[in-house]
Formats: sequence, C-alpha cells, structure tokens
Amino acid sequence: MRVNRYGRRRGGLAALAAATLVLGLSACGGGNGGSGQTADISGPEGTDDGTELTLWTRAPLELQAKALVEAYNASHENQVTLTVVPNDDYVTKVGAAAGSGGLPDLFAADIVYTPNWTSQGLFKDITTNIDDLPSADTINKGHLEAGTYEDKEYVLPFVLDLSVMMWNKDLYREAGLDPEKGPTTLAEFESQARAVQGLGKPDTYGTYFGGNCGGCNVFTWFPMIWADGEEVMNEDGTESLLDGETAQEVYSTWHDLQAAGAIAPGSRDETGATWTGAFQEGKVGVMPYPATLLSTVSKTVDVGVAPIPGVDGGGSTFIGGDGIGISKDSSKSDQAWNFLSWLMSDAAQVDVLAANGTTPSRTDLAENSFTEDDPRQQVINEVAGAADSRTPFSRNFQTAFNATGSPWVTLIRDQVYNENPGDLEAQNDAITAALAD
Repeated sequence: MRVNRYGRRRGGLAALAAATLVLGLSACGGGNGGSGQTADISGPEGTDDGTELTLWTRAPLELQAKALVEAYNASHENQVTLTVVPNDDYVTKVGAAAGSGGLPDLFAADIVYTPNWTSQGLFKDITTNIDDLPSADTINKGHLEAGTYEDKEYVLPFVLDLSVMMWNKDLYREAGLDPEKGPTTLAEFESQARAVQGLGKPDTYGTYFGGNCGGCNVFTWFPMIWADGEEVMNEDGTESLLDGETAQEVYSTWHDLQAAGAIAPGSRDETGATWTGAFQEGKVGVMPYPATLLSTVSKTVDVGVAPIPGVDGGGSTFIGGDGIGISKDSSKSDQAWNFLSWLMSDAAQVDVLAANGTTPSRTDLAENSFTEDDPRQQVINEVAGAADSRTPFSRNFQTAFNATGSPWVTLIRDQVYNENPGDLEAQNDAITAALAD
C-alpha cells in the first residue's frame, strides 16, 4: 500500500457511488431576485415564422454553437444571430445586460454557473415545455438539475463537455508502453507519465495541467475523487470535502510528478487559455483532456481515450459544458422555444453534434452512426452515462473554484508546487467559507 505524504495509508477498494451527485441549491436573492417568468409558448415545437432571434455563447463552445446555428438557420424560417463572447468577459457581459434589460433571446451558461442565474431570474420557466418533449426522459440529468430552481426548470443542455484521460500513442510506443492501454488507476497515470518523461525528448513532458486555472482542475481532478467513491462537497454545496484521503492522493500524485520534472514547466502559470495546446502539438504523454476536442486533437496526435481513473480504479468524468435557456428579456419565447425543441431533436443531436465529435445530450443517442467506427467516441458517450459521472454545482461555485485567485486555485498551487505544502485543512476551510458565503 502506498503511504502518502500526509502519513495516511490507503488499502482496499473504495465503494463506488450508486447515483449521480446532485448538489442542492441554497435559496438566494440578488440580481432580479427569485424565479423567472414563465415562457409564453403556444405549442410543443414553438413557432417557426421567420423571426430574427439572438443567441450568446462562450468562446470555448464556438465550434459547436456555430454548427448548430448554421444547421438551424438552413432548415428553418426563423434565423438565429450568434454572438460569441470571450470566456473571461462572459459573466460580466451577461450581468450588465441583465441589469439593463438587454439580454438576447437565448443565452448559454457554463453549467456550474447556471444556478446563480436561475435563482436571479435571468431565464424564463420552461418546465412544462421540457416535460412535454418526446425525449424528456433521456435528456442529461446533470444539466437539467443544474438548471432547476425551486422545482422549476429553466435550461436545456446546449453542449456537453466531458473530461476524459487522453494519451499520445506514439509517445507510449517510444516509451515501451502499450499504446492501447491508458491508465486505469492514479498510480498508473503517474507511472505512464514518468515513462514518457524518461524518454528525455526535447520540449516533451509526461503530463500537463492548468496550474493556475481553477476551472481546468475541477474539470479534471474532481473525477479522480468521484471515481474512488468520494465526494468533493456536501449535499447542499456549502461545504468543501477536498481534504479527504482520496483528494490527498490526488495532490500527492501531482506533487510527485512535479518533483520528478514530469509536468511541463508551462503548467505553473497556465490560466486555461492554452492548457490543451501542448498535448495537441504532440509534446505531452498523458493528461485529462476535454472530450469535445477529440476530433481536433486527432488531426495531429494518434490519441487514446479512457475514463479518468481514481486511486483504486473505477472511472468518472465531469459533465461540464453549457446549458441554454430563454432570457427574461426576450419577447419571442415562442420562436426561441422552436430553436430549443429542435436542439433536442435527432437532427441536432446526431447530425450536428455527434457528427462533430460531441457527445449527444440524450442518452438514447449515445450509440449512433458517428460512433460505430470510433471506439474512442463510444468510451466518451458511455462514461457520460456512468454512475460516477457528475455535474456538481453550488450557488457559489464560481467564487470558490473557477474565479481567478479562488481558494481552490490557492490550494492547488500550494499542494503541487511547494516542497512542503501548507495546512490542507485550513485551505479546505477557505473553500468552505467561499461556498457558504
């Protein structure tokens, strides 16, 4: 058994959680306060009458958003004008527009930030319309739950973005590793990264991560904890549990990889803007990676894909991405719903999203014509529906984890880069304080 640097020993298999983690929302005010208006929609598919609609999305999902809008516009009388906003500016832009009554007809939201905007009344209530969709029972539950406030549903999944483990098969071959077998435990992840580092190739490293990016590491490290059957927050999303034994093993692994020189130097100051670039250039052996980039990275790297493993095995993913809803300021709910109802159709989910290498938001479409010949995409779609694949959320998720200089970022940087890391309990308490504020 491994003895970690906290003096604790691990042994035996951790029990896998039986169901997806759903973190309850604390009631809150602020913004426009309370729940939003009910959308005025005439029928199950809304109205397609040539109306001009506006839609905002974050830059990380530009590829999928453009493909969806182009497909909708080509097949409908309604026409959607898409605005893509830089990720770092998105929250500010939405907040300013909400305060002035200038939100677009439709807008997407990072799924972990959605609870803030549903509780502030920025979206219209579309509960009845969602429930009446033929595919309602198959829609990704994590996204639906994140967009539910006081038993009313406000968003549908826009684009799912999952975290998975990817490795460079060519570098694995050079390092004497089996190119068809990625890591199945955290220890294997470490040993395989070290093996690639041992090649001594110029500008090539065992692994990479966003060392100054909170969002990157909830996306990629939380699954390492979930896969071992442990939680990252309490049920209410008001208390951090990131000082548990499994979490400590995660920090120890990355700390040891850093000490061994197996983490690319650029990781230390990586804020997230370029955190996938080195792997795409063939300069990294193995790392947790966004599933939505499979089609892009496959153009330059012979890549393998697997679920993100835990200390003792298992596999999990962070089901991120964006939800989408009708804004409180839209006077075109009927037409906006036409876009949303189409978004849940086979035409959008398979012919647009799956065709572009993105996991469908409907579980009944996980196997489709575009996954038949690519076992990697099959792995991605399967892990999306696994019991330990989750969409965590808390009203203060952004402040506690994603924001620049968040207490989570402070914890990460200390635990990985300091030779003698500080008080983990105190760092965890700082995250709890941010969650409960």
